Amino acid sequence: MRSIEWHNGKVRMIDQRLLPAEFRLVEYADYRAVAQAIHTMVIRGAPAIGAAAAFGMALAARESCARDRAGLLADLHAAAETLRAARPTAVNLSWAVARLLRRAETESDPAVVPGALLAEAQALADEDVLINRRLGEHGTALIRDGDTILHHCNTGALATVDYGTALGVIRTAHEQGKRVHVLVDETRPRLQGARLTAWELQQLDIPFTLIADNAAGHFMRIGQVDIVLVGADRVAANGDVANKIGTYKLAVVAQANGIPFYPCVPTSTVDLSLPTGDDIPIEERPAEEITGITCEGQPIVPEGVHVANPAFDVTPHRYVTGIVTENGIAYPPFEVSLQQVLRRAS
Repeated sequence: MRSIEWHNGKVRMIDQRLLPAEFRLVEYADYRAVAQAIHTMVIRGAPAIGAAAAFGMALAARESCARDRAGLLADLHAAAETLRAARPTAVNLSWAVARLLRRAETESDPAVVPGALLAEAQALADEDVLINRRLGEHGTALIRDGDTILHHCNTGALATVDYGTALGVIRTAHEQGKRVHVLVDETRPRLQGARLTAWELQQLDIPFTLIADNAAGHFMRIGQVDIVLVGADRVAANGDVANKIGTYKLAVVAQANGIPFYPCVPTSTVDLSLPTGDDIPIEERPAEEITGITCEGQPIVPEGVHVANPAFDVTPHRYVTGIVTENGIAYPPFEVSLQQVLRRAS
């Protein structure tokens, strides 16, 4: 099923905080609740939160009590600010909100805006599935029969509306009959690899081995990794990539060992307005994500310690072999190739 969908006038999504222990669907009828779900990571993954924001805007249009077009647009812009603030790094969120606002502004009759925004949000969600499948087709050309793929975080159906980006590439290769094996990073501190990617690969019957984050370099050095595939939450115009914390060191070690490193992203994740990765806002998550970890029922962190918990890091483009998109693979120089894949999307 889809990670997020419209159901009986509400936004329904999988509560990813509970996986793999429990599979639970939750529903929201208020855009503020959708924003909170994004912030607390009930739903996560750049394309998935883009879809969530789009459906949140559809809810905002339904919730508005405005009697005229100006009042409705004012309510929608307020909702847009709330949704954008939920998580700042993934550009898909602000991209989706902007798309829904543009759709609202094309309508002169405020009575038709709620239906129009719902149709636009649904179209965005449906497009995401098709985009991921196209991305998978391009990316699978990089995968050889028998390859071992190192993967970080979660980029599967849970991180998108359905199918996945980097895991979508792996899934496509598996469906084509290629024998692949995945090394799955735990991805601390929220363990999206251990909790979510491992669960998805089990559902798909794709062979994998879960490893500690700090073991990735070991497996690369001893020749047990053929390619590294990751997702991304934002790609700058020069090809710098913001992705889940820990990605940067993987890219550096991959290059040191002659292993290709490919982020896999929809073109909606490319942000040509930002010249470099230094311009990408990096979300700081709550300290409790680290201090709340226990071992044998006891806290692992002394009380009162100072914690830094950036959710993402930036991988400079010099470590990126290529960037897989639904419109093909962009190679250096990225200032040129990223514009080319974006033009193919228009």
